[in-house]
Amino acid sequence: GGGQRGMRRETSLLTRVLLYCVLLTFTFMTLYPIFWLIMSSFKTTQEFQMNRLGLPRRWTIKNYPQAWNIGGFNQLFMNSIIYTVTSTSAVVLLSLSAGFAFAKIRSRATPFLHGSFVIGILLSLEAILIPLFLMSNAAGLTDRRLGIILPYIGMGMPKGVYLCTEYIKSIPDSLVESARIDGASYPRILASVIMPMAKPVATTLAILNVTGVWNEFMLVNILASKGSLKSLPVGILKFSGALASDYGKQFAALVIGMLPMLVFYAIFRNQITKGVSAGAVKG
Repeated sequence: GGGQRGMRRETSLLTRVLLYCVLLTFTFMTLYPIFWLIMSSFKTTQEFQMNRLGLPRRWTIKNYPQAWNIGGFNQLFMNSIIYTVTSTSAVVLLSLSAGFAFAKIRSRATPFLHGSFVIGILLSLEAILIPLFLMSNAAGLTDRRLGIILPYIGMGMPKGVYLCTEYIKSIPDSLVESARIDGASYPRILASVIMPMAKPVATTLAILNVTGVWNEFMLVNILASKGSLKSLPVGILKFSGALASDYGKQFAALVIGMLPMLVFYAIFRNQITKGVSAGAVKG
């Protein structure tokens, strides 16, 4: 008996060691490219060409203000914030409202309306880009911020409605019924009962939308021809043309585009973990 227990302990220890080795390997593979990018952004182009993997001999910060000015990031950064905050707020609010209606206010039209939303998950941006551009042009929304924000909201709604509907279904009907007996209207029930209980799925949806809109490139590049309406990822594209060989500024521009998401994850890491785990679809 003692020998078997000892063998089990040794096997368990070996398993943990192998698991930690695998996790450390994946952590290194994930973090090293980020470290290399940040490190390279402090090199001059000449030094990078001579020493691509080593630490900078002389750390230079001038790449950042130069990249910021060349890319015109003042306006682009503000545009990205406007697009991300506005579309995320609208997607979360509208998805919770629609999810509440589909989950708790049932009618004969509910299956059809819910299906018409959810089927949008199957549509890729590439499949609808040309019709979307033609519709936006016909409606006079090209080269306008509203013409960019509305498609972002439309793209976020299918997944949002699906997640919110499935989550709100798990909230007991008795809560809604008791609120109705007390004379509360459906908007009041949504604001006072559903939204506080649906914070986990709202957090999950906000995370998905923030990362998706902030990093989105194709849609805003097509629907906005004016440079003043472009977003940060489109501005970084400038460094792939004539400036492609100016590695210092190119890496600095990439770090500027990446840094907000790193800060976002660092600040909201606890909420992200709780939101993703608690906001998962319940059966």
